[in-house]
Amino acid sequence: MDAHRRPPADHTLSLIAGGYAWLPQRIRQSPDRAVPLRIMGRPALALSGPEAVRFFYDEHNIRRHGAIPEPVSGTLFGHGAVHTLDGQAHRQRKELFLPLLEPDRIAGVVGHVTAAWDEAVPEWAARPQVVLFDEAAAVLTRGVCRWAGVPLQDAEARSVAADLVAMVDGFATLGPRHWRARRARARQEARTARVIEDLRSGRGPAAGRPDSLLARVAAHRDADGGRLPVRTAAVELLNVVRPTVAVSWFVAFAAHALHRWPAHRERLRDGDPAYAAAFAHEVRRFYPFAPFLGGRAARDLTWRGHQVPAGGTVLLDVFGQNHDEELWADPYTFRPRRFLERPPQRDELIPQGGCDPRTGHRCPGEGVTVGLLESLAVRLARLEYEVPAQDLRISLRRIPARVRSGFAVTAVHEPGQWPAAAGARAGAGAGS
Repeated sequence: MDAHRRPPADHTLSLIAGGYAWLPQRIRQSPDRAVPLRIMGRPALALSGPEAVRFFYDEHNIRRHGAIPEPVSGTLFGHGAVHTLDGQAHRQRKELFLPLLEPDRIAGVVGHVTAAWDEAVPEWAARPQVVLFDEAAAVLTRGVCRWAGVPLQDAEARSVAADLVAMVDGFATLGPRHWRARRARARQEARTARVIEDLRSGRGPAAGRPDSLLARVAAHRDADGGRLPVRTAAVELLNVVRPTVAVSWFVAFAAHALHRWPAHRERLRDGDPAYAAAFAHEVRRFYPFAPFLGGRAARDLTWRGHQVPAGGTVLLDVFGQNHDEELWADPYTFRPRRFLERPPQRDELIPQGGCDPRTGHRCPGEGVTVGLLESLAVRLARLEYEVPAQDLRISLRRIPARVRSGFAVTAVHEPGQWPAAAGARAGAGAGS
């Protein structure tokens, strides 16, 4: 065959194996911030920048139905989830989640989670060592389930938290992590479905919370006027609980930042809300979580001279945009002050997507994530502990990336129980 007529090489394996850096490197080498690719045998186009965000979130350009590969939808989101819908079906289903944008609902989640954190700290102090990633996941699970009205026994909180973490941890791999994620999703969908069935039949402890998120999901009617099938309702309830528990990634990253750059600790301890918000934004910008987002071209598209046919794949580079030197001065420097000097403009900071969450596919729980991280970062900065020698590296080839050790701490004490000088030891330790 003539070399000029050979189909372009498929980039799927390179995209997966290359981790967070592969796509941003290719986009940086492109003068128009767009890179033609071939993903899973389909023509694809990777984009970056605020204009690309608006192009990507325009429903006339990009659809989500059929865009999310089954290994991702089957572990991270669940089959039939809102993330896979478009148009009126998406808007009707998203009515379930829009209350998460309201300040009182955000405050409610944060209040329950911080109460669970405060309850857990004395127990941490009684143990020789705790891993903050694991403890944060358990705290977040207890807090969000209390807020949502989902029954949860103390004895099962850790196992449920482990399953919710596994769903996130295994979405971007076909190895053992993926199969753990599938088993975890099956267990939690079955458990949540039983809770919804009990509520609909008037049985069980959930029946007494008519204003809860659980009750809202159980009663929701879709675009066809019918109630959600029990399994779909379970999927959507988990699509609030699971991403809330995923904030454990950011809690571990916040601990990592406070360890590497301890000067931020004092400012956070003071409880300045503006600085806490700036710190939360910088953690979400600086540390790796979502590498990119994907959709399908709803029609034949052209972007800056590059064409992608209807049904082709369009990728929005998330990690690269959050480290774009055209948007962020010294993008690989951790500097929360940047968000005090200049609030992020529309569609610049996109760790959880872009555009308006009320009308598009942007995560409506982003406000909850920021609120939780603000409050937990302040509590973390006030907590007194030591950091033993451990592996604190974060591999950019692992998706989702995480602190390898989970960030273990020892000699945990509640604020004020140590001499003032002891708090400085929280910034010491090996392995940074």
